[in-house]
Amino acid sequence: MVSFFLCLALLIVGYFTYGKVVDNTFGPDDRETPAVRINDGVDYVVMPQWKLFLVQLLNIAGLGPIFGAMQGALWGPVVFLWITFGTLFAGGVHDYFSGMMSERNDGDSIAEITGKYLGPVMQNVMRVFSVVLLIMVGTVFAVGPAGLIVTLCKNSGASGLLTTTLFWLVIILVYYFIATFISIDAIIGKIYPVFGICLIIMAIGVAFGIFTNPDYNIPELWTHFYNMHPSGTPIWSFMFITVACGAISGFHSTQSPLMARCMKSEKQGHFVFYGAMVCEGIIALIWAAAGCSLYEVTGGLNTGLAAALAEGQSAAIYDVCSKTMGGIGIALAMIGVVVCPITSGDTAFRSARLTLADWFKIDQGSYVNRLKLCIPVLGVGSFLGIGNALGFIDYTVIWRYFSWTNQTLAMIVLWAASMYLFKEKRNYWITAVPATFMSAVSSTYFILAPECLGQLINPEGGYATAIAYPIGVIFAIALLAIFLFATKKQTSKA
Repeated sequence: MVSFFLCLALLIVGYFTYGKVVDNTFGPDDRETPAVRINDGVDYVVMPQWKLFLVQLLNIAGLGPIFGAMQGALWGPVVFLWITFGTLFAGGVHDYFSGMMSERNDGDSIAEITGKYLGPVMQNVMRVFSVVLLIMVGTVFAVGPAGLIVTLCKNSGASGLLTTTLFWLVIILVYYFIATFISIDAIIGKIYPVFGICLIIMAIGVAFGIFTNPDYNIPELWTHFYNMHPSGTPIWSFMFITVACGAISGFHSTQSPLMARCMKSEKQGHFVFYGAMVCEGIIALIWAAAGCSLYEVTGGLNTGLAAALAEGQSAAIYDVCSKTMGGIGIALAMIGVVVCPITSGDTAFRSARLTLADWFKIDQGSYVNRLKLCIPVLGVGSFLGIGNALGFIDYTVIWRYFSWTNQTLAMIVLWAASMYLFKEKRNYWITAVPATFMSAVSSTYFILAPECLGQLINPEGGYATAIAYPIGVIFAIALLAIFLFATKKQTSKA
């Protein structure tokens, strides 16, 4: 388990070292924050720092660092490297700058911020991307918990209505409507910190269950440094997309403005934004370790984990909690993996409402105006979620589209942050390097994945890596060149 502990240590040390470099690069000061200046009692409300951190963690976490990390573990312990370095150099940087740029721009949604630094065309692209992503996230984080509740009910001997996904899905969607509509401190600010603590406790419980059971051994990187995926799916770029929230997530940039509107001081950004992402990275590392250590390996491939994941997201998470913590784990699964995704889902729909409000300049102080946006946003989410519950829409397809959209959004946000830093005459390479990397990841996946261009390019199956890899690299270099050209052009004008 040495490689696991090394990665864990790197994450903790990285928060205090590289995280501080990121914070100093931005340069927080004592200016009046939007929460103080605009305070409207609905979306702009001052919260204490500890509450900001826990709400941010809960908003960005959900099933992402759990299920995404377990799926990532199919490739073996090589996933530890992406979770660790992705969190420190990409995810944490992305979350910090998306939150702090919002804070500097009156708490604007990420689409409006992107438009300010990358132009009106990219602003409209981001508006559409953001709303589509947020509705998909809300749907994913409604269907997943509903399925786990059904699993828990069936395993406890219940029958009838309580064991139908549709019943629980409708209840969750009704709650989403209420939480999206009312003031942020009415529910989110009061009870979400408690659930944030539950998410952390659950991860610690899984880790403790692995370490104390001699039958479970986390494989070392140096003895398993190869592709362990049973289907032979390439590591690049499928693993980087699949892990999603456990390393970097564009979804987080849609959530950070929620807390940017509630900060009393800019100096809270390091702990609230970068710190929450590092905490999520640690949670993802633990769940990836569980996926690597709890299941049978056949012929050097993670066949046991693949079989567990084939039973469904809810069943796989339930199985890990049961194996590592027994009855207590089942209870924590109910709290941590049911409630926590729900709390990310409602803030996703809330962010969709605010993104549309910023887009169409609709004041959200009015009940009527909030209803005008809540009804269509929740209506589309309900259509997707209920369609899945009735068997008309494949949940795994929604997740895959969410994953690619998610990482593409992160790529765009990092480019926007790079332009922001250039205009502020600060070190833009701190965001431009991960932006270039994520550009290669996102474009390569788009060409390879069956749900994107993969089936069109290679209809007989398999992966057209000989085409996708060079195009992905060229695309990333081209975006970097365009960015550098834009900075030179602005410098010459000045």
